[in-house]
Amino acid sequence: MRTENAKMKSITKSDMKTKRLGNSDLYITPIGFGAWAIGGSGWEFGWGEQDDKASIAAIHRALELGINWIDTAAVYGMGHSEEVVASALKSWSGPRPYVFTKCGLRWDAQGNVHNNLQAKSIRRECEDSLRRLNVDVIDLYQIHWPTEDLEEGWSEMARLQQEGKVRWIGVSNFDADQLQQAEKIAPITSLQPPYSLIRREIESEILPYCYSNGIGVIVYSPMASGLLTGAMTRARAIKLPASDWRSRDPEFREPKLSENLALVERLREVGEKYHRPPGQVAVAWVLRNPAVTAAIVGARNAVQVEKNVGAAELQLTDDDVAEIEGRKVQEPEPVMAA
Repeated sequence: MRTENAKMKSITKSDMKTKRLGNSDLYITPIGFGAWAIGGSGWEFGWGEQDDKASIAAIHRALELGINWIDTAAVYGMGHSEEVVASALKSWSGPRPYVFTKCGLRWDAQGNVHNNLQAKSIRRECEDSLRRLNVDVIDLYQIHWPTEDLEEGWSEMARLQQEGKVRWIGVSNFDADQLQQAEKIAPITSLQPPYSLIRREIESEILPYCYSNGIGVIVYSPMASGLLTGAMTRARAIKLPASDWRSRDPEFREPKLSENLALVERLREVGEKYHRPPGQVAVAWVLRNPAVTAAIVGARNAVQVEKNVGAAELQLTDDDVAEIEGRKVQEPEPVMAA
């Protein structure tokens, strides 16, 4: 019986605990608002059509419920996501959240994306993001993807920080070798990698490196781009429009789709014990890792925010984790007669 929605406790502002992000003075909530999907369609990695009013309502609801940071990127919607974030903040009367954005992915008139970490390009991107976001300084500025120009790009990021255009600088999608390469030039505040129950590659080397070296970790796609929310069905996955990049993602197609939907059912079963939806359980699983500072959780409307925000204080047991991961829970050894 699926009772998570009917029995979920009423949603009120949560006094979320905060954690320091790496070497910064930023103390962030366990969940941040992810602004990828609200960029809308019309570019290579869009999520389909999106209503800006719904996006602004989602951001406001997240802030009302205690989330204190927003993560976006210049490339999301070819600048549109940053503009929507700015609109939401302009009409928000509460405390200003931290605003994180990213650079290093440029686009052409057709919405096709390419990498560029040349210093001149990064500086132009920073100026454009400051203008679109309507802020004087960016709280955390991140390289979106590494390229062969990593050293040039990271050196420019450090200059932007020294000039006061950005407060702290981080990276996304870097491996351990690339982190070491960048650290020789300037300290890294944070890494933003993908991490979820279906993407665990960072566990073996990258997370231990960050933990040992004091680098904050804000993971993206903890619900696997909506696949683990419980709302994604086989029929819906098949009907994803061409304007939604997930229609081309192997995780949303067979043979992986069946495995992933079976995982969702395990998340649902665990969630029912706590009257929580599968997506909250998926995010809580990510937040259990001591190397993870926080998780970026996207939403396209206020209802999605309300469904997800409770993951910040959901504590899973070892037995829950074993059940989610499909492992056999350790049973006591039987006592054998002499």
